[in-house]
Amino acid sequence: MSGELRSVTPPLCRAGLRTVPRPARGVDQRDLTVRHNWRRIPCLVPSPTLAQPARHVTAPDVGGLGLILPTFPQYRAELPSAAALADLCRRAEAGGAGALWVCDHIFWHGPALEALSALGVAAGATSGVAVGTCILQLPLRHAPSVAKEAASLSHLSGGRLVLGVGVGTHAGEYAAAGVEFQGRGRRLDAGIDTLRRSWEVSSDARYAQLPAAGPVPVWVGGSSEAALRRAARRGDGWIPLFLPPDDYAAALGRLDKEAERVGRDSATVARATVAFVSVGTSDATERGLGWMASLYGLPARSFERHLVAGSARRCAAALARFVDAGAQHVAVFMASDDPLVQFEDLAGEFAGLTASRSAPPRAARAVEQVEDQVWR
Repeated sequence: MSGELRSVTPPLCRAGLRTVPRPARGVDQRDLTVRHNWRRIPCLVPSPTLAQPARHVTAPDVGGLGLILPTFPQYRAELPSAAALADLCRRAEAGGAGALWVCDHIFWHGPALEALSALGVAAGATSGVAVGTCILQLPLRHAPSVAKEAASLSHLSGGRLVLGVGVGTHAGEYAAAGVEFQGRGRRLDAGIDTLRRSWEVSSDARYAQLPAAGPVPVWVGGSSEAALRRAARRGDGWIPLFLPPDDYAAALGRLDKEAERVGRDSATVARATVAFVSVGTSDATERGLGWMASLYGLPARSFERHLVAGSARRCAAALARFVDAGAQHVAVFMASDDPLVQFEDLAGEFAGLTASRSAPPRAARAVEQVEDQVWR
């Protein structure tokens, strides 16, 4: 990523989809003031290129896969240290990752790192790759606190943060947190609105979230129709899970119609998806299904239609079908505690295949045949 790109727009802003509203009229973000004990005190903010996130909300390059970081190890006895996680992030960025993502569970049946803490390590260890949550269960958290944490991460990362949010599906986790499971969708809607209000700066506010980092792109996670509608109405992007390419393409059509129904340009909603992948030889499927079964505490057969497995080229061809369906980004959840080697091989093949979409018909048909074998 060139220095010129970073100085104008962060890595998610190569083709801006929309302009995010500026702060309240008359507010200079580089010389903000607040009232304190009836005196006006200047609050100097660093240069906008450092303090403000993107004014355009878009997706990472389709030629670069996103990697979900291994913060939920299944076969290792210990969680990764900060040093180990930082090293993995640097190597993933060098290996072609378009974004680094972190999943979120506050209560789980196995060890897990807290999402925003792990994301801070990722942001500090990298310089150009996008970083994001995939996804943060906002109804389990205090939305103004999340707004401050997200604004701080956006500032520290130079505007590279994407905040993915969703409701989650585990009633037991809500019970452990002392939060009602029912009504979580309404609380998510209210939470997204609270995030955006918190990121706004009023010229006469005595208490505000400063420095004014500006709006952070909010992507809505989830494969349900409620999640799709929420993304169309409130989100800057949609990032579902467990949707095969054909179903994903159909869902994007419904997303477009819903956005248009509420008066939005459907092009302002970034399109992404999550896919589980196991790269390897003849045992890749068995290994991957076993890892997913351990992660979710469910029988391996539950994930047979949701795991992409096989050689790096075979897996890349399967993921390229999401791009053909309309995805601007594919976040890959490698079904392994050591995802980097598999991911590097996959990212190289994927970059080549997405570039070959303009190849001669014969070569393109060869790619299609590989894809059909994976998703059949």
